[in-house]
Amino acid sequence: MRSPTIKDVAERAGVSLKTVSRVINHEPSVHARTRDKVQRAIDALDYQPDQAARSLRSARTYALGLVYDNPNAHYVIAMQNGVLSVCRERGFGLQIHPCDSSAPKLAEQLCDLVRRNRLAGLVLAPPMSEQPRLLATLTEHKIPFVRIISARQDPKDGWPCVFVDDRDAAYAITEHLIQLGHHRIGFLWGGKEHRSSPERYQGYEDALREYGLPVDKKLVVEGDYSFDDGFRGARKLLALKEPPTAIFGSNDEIAAGVLAAARSGGVDVPWELSIAGFEDSPFSKQSWPALTTARQNTEEIGRHAAQRLIAELERDGDEHIIENEGFSPDLVVRGSTAPRRL
Repeated sequence: MRSPTIKDVAERAGVSLKTVSRVINHEPSVHARTRDKVQRAIDALDYQPDQAARSLRSARTYALGLVYDNPNAHYVIAMQNGVLSVCRERGFGLQIHPCDSSAPKLAEQLCDLVRRNRLAGLVLAPPMSEQPRLLATLTEHKIPFVRIISARQDPKDGWPCVFVDDRDAAYAITEHLIQLGHHRIGFLWGGKEHRSSPERYQGYEDALREYGLPVDKKLVVEGDYSFDDGFRGARKLLALKEPPTAIFGSNDEIAAGVLAAARSGGVDVPWELSIAGFEDSPFSKQSWPALTTARQNTEEIGRHAAQRLIAELERDGDEHIIENEGFSPDLVVRGSTAPRRL
């Protein structure tokens, strides 16, 4: 069977081709009843606009790009699903573009990507979203974008963004461990090229200081957002003369590595060692015991970033200022943390 066309939609709804086109393009001039009638026809026929043809007929393009460099497959899939859901709702295509955030010619590569594929704009995931030179180059080439960044508040730097308060969530995790009686709390860093890493460390450090506990640098280990670095970091901390009674990994992969290291060393979790992660990825619930973590709704963050970008593309001049949106991950307490054994 052939795919339904815009002509089929127009005939089913009893309207002109131009009216269907206006509905697809979200033009405000269409009466609400007419819009509903056309939308019902689109849904009944399962009509999908041809993005390439649509772009050729218009001065606008109807495809976005999602640019990321992240080894965490759960994060990438959730972000992709969030952005894609909005693209489908708004009749946009989506191109997924993994890249090397440290590439010396990254800015030129992204400008070329937009030109070759006629992309309307880019959703930038960390750490690309946190590189001022890259952002300045995209701005210079008049390429619309929205950043997803780690920040305590709207940076108000003129570049649109969705920001995540990692510091606040990391403070809540550390405070939870302190209130369970833990005074020696290890911290395992994620990659320093990600702004989320120093933000999460700052939350950890601020909680210790505000509760009058020392910041012991021997309990802080640098690494990357990976299971292997979590395993190695935990082994190093557990080998100390005075090992920590709790370890906070900067994400759930790191925390899963800590859990594996504890098991391999015969350390009972959570009674001898409490473990906390960050992000609430699927395996944080599937591990045993399940991990205490911070729930970061990556899919919803992706949705808001795509909505923010499309709103920016449809903005007419400066009369409609669009506010940046912020998220704060929530503490989720599970079986990997318990009161310190006295």
